[in-house]
Amino acid sequence: MKAATTLAAPAHGGPTGTYRPLCSPAPTWADALRRAVRRLVRESTPGARPPTVSAPPAVPADFGEPGIDELYAHRRLELVRLALLLVDDLPTAEDVVQDVFAALYRRHGERLTGLDNPDAYLRTSVVNTSRSVLRRRRTVRAHVPERAGHAPSAEEPVLLREEHGEVIAALHRLTRRQREVLVLRYWSHLSEAQIADTLGLSRGAVKSTASRALVALRRELEAPR
Repeated sequence: MKAATTLAAPAHGGPTGTYRPLCSPAPTWADALRRAVRRLVRESTPGARPPTVSAPPAVPADFGEPGIDELYAHRRLELVRLALLLVDDLPTAEDVVQDVFAALYRRHGERLTGLDNPDAYLRTSVVNTSRSVLRRRRTVRAHVPERAGHAPSAEEPVLLREEHGEVIAALHRLTRRQREVLVLRYWSHLSEAQIADTLGLSRGAVKSTASRALVALRRELEAPR
């Protein structure tokens, strides 16, 4: 399982028998984040209709079961994007995803024996690992002064400049639960039921949290700086 070093999305349309992603990856990080921002603000406008999220298409039955290498190739970038919005920096997001796949391999092996829904398992693992990272980060920052002069990676200026960095900063001013619900809803395109399963909440809690989070995010984005 080799770590990918490019932010380009994997190619589609492989031969029959290969594993295809359930959702087509976004053309670029910036385009996808910009669309998500517009949708978040639009849906939080008073009087707007409730957002709709279409379920991803199912994997055709004749494609067989993916192994961990296929899963890694087609899901790594998507999961790094998810982790980035939860932990706020790209190197940590990449570490989160690497740790999740390493744990998946240790527990289920190369052929993912006994794992019925790899995508749900990976999403939940990324969320839980991101929570652990944030808890450790808060503990460290409470006792050790933050280092000055963070040197961003080559990709970070593309991902976090201007309005994109503002949105990520606004997301991190929300509560943890609000941030997770919004990211899973509007970035990972999960339904309320899928978010409830991922976060261990009721569907009613997901719906009410999303509503409050949209209002809070809109307020953060419109606040003068």
